[in-house]
Amino acid sequence: MRSLIIFLGSFDTSSNDSKQQQMEKKIGGLLATEFDEKSCLSRYHQSSLRKPSPYKPSSYLVSKLRRYEKLHKRCGPGTEAYKRATEQLDANQVRSSDKECRYVVWVATEYGLGNRIISMIGQIDSYNTDYSRCYGTMLKNHAINSTTTIPPLHLYLHLLHDYRAEDKTFYCQENQAFIKNVPWLVVKANIYFVPSLWLIPSFQTKLIKLFPQKDTVFHHLSRYLLHPTNQVWGMVTRSYNAYLSKADEILGIQVRVFGRRAGYFQHVMDQILDCTQREKLLPEPAQESQMMNISKTPKLKAVLVTSLHPEYSDNLKSIFLERPSSTGEMVLVYQPSGERVQQTDKKLHDQKALAEMYLLSLADKLVTSTRSTFGYVAQGLGGLKPWILLYEPRNRKAPADPPCVRAMSMEPCFIRAPLHGCQAKTIKTTPFIKYCEDWNPGIKLVDDPK
Repeated sequence: MRSLIIFLGSFDTSSNDSKQQQMEKKIGGLLATEFDEKSCLSRYHQSSLRKPSPYKPSSYLVSKLRRYEKLHKRCGPGTEAYKRATEQLDANQVRSSDKECRYVVWVATEYGLGNRIISMIGQIDSYNTDYSRCYGTMLKNHAINSTTTIPPLHLYLHLLHDYRAEDKTFYCQENQAFIKNVPWLVVKANIYFVPSLWLIPSFQTKLIKLFPQKDTVFHHLSRYLLHPTNQVWGMVTRSYNAYLSKADEILGIQVRVFGRRAGYFQHVMDQILDCTQREKLLPEPAQESQMMNISKTPKLKAVLVTSLHPEYSDNLKSIFLERPSSTGEMVLVYQPSGERVQQTDKKLHDQKALAEMYLLSLADKLVTSTRSTFGYVAQGLGGLKPWILLYEPRNRKAPADPPCVRAMSMEPCFIRAPLHGCQAKTIKTTPFIKYCEDWNPGIKLVDDPK
């Protein structure tokens, strides 16, 4: 069994910070302050590296988070309520009358860190569609239906990319009355299914109160939940201070090429240059006639590249080393690592990946790769609407026009949305749900069109 443990730290109510500093550390009230900063430096220190977010959490969201924390103290591991609940689960007994303490168990998958993070915001290997308490399988075998009055003690929800039509009925309103009474829900997911939760009528009213600006769900919840360990935070701060902190502007470029022959491709490099220069994110190299007009006090633009392959950043470095930029800016290119292959579940590899997601989120502007959860996490943490590279590597040829497109919102794409079934009509008619720019069968949250 693999599990994710989020360590919040020990309580420490003393502080010498001003009210303004306290509010910045709390990220507009998202975070409680009753924790020892030294036990988890990233929890409060991220505000010292990034600009204040223009997106403020609603007072309703803040109040619900404080209530959620109190519920954890009453129902979480180590409490009498948790002990009773696990004893009943082990013995397969009828649950107690304590209806306040119900549990969602998030099960890690064997997929990359980005997939795991986006699914958590919304490994017990024996949990799969063959499991006897799999919700979709029980529906398929007619063991339960929407009128079942006595729910089982636990259910397994299979919300992976390969889920079946029966599994997708989780998103149907008529099934929620049954599911909400199950004391233990075990969820295995590698997709960001939040957009479909907004299409469940009984959820929508509260979600609108929690997130009046609908495209801020991942932004607020990721900054509330995701706090790297001190070791990972050290990677972030050392890279930032050494290579990014003195820049007038930071451009992040996240390159991910999918496919068995993933690697460096010239057409991808050409597309990166076409996108960044067409959108004025990077200057073009100066021509001979422009070289005499270069400023003596040029602005510094730092370009942070994240990729499994170092050739993309090497190519950019050589371009701006050989000739100055046409705008007079100094362009410095930095890539923290180049691992060549994804090494899922290797601790150091995952630590580097998380550090690089955070570094990308500190950029002023961001370019990401199509359908990459790595990029989704970075844009959400940073509150950034990226330019998305629209190449399809399997064709081995980048489209000439456009090389990239600006995202409608900072929300991740729900790549495997249930386009058929109970939500088919509402997906097409709901104004704050749009098809993704980088994957047309996918859907994403946007703020209400003006």
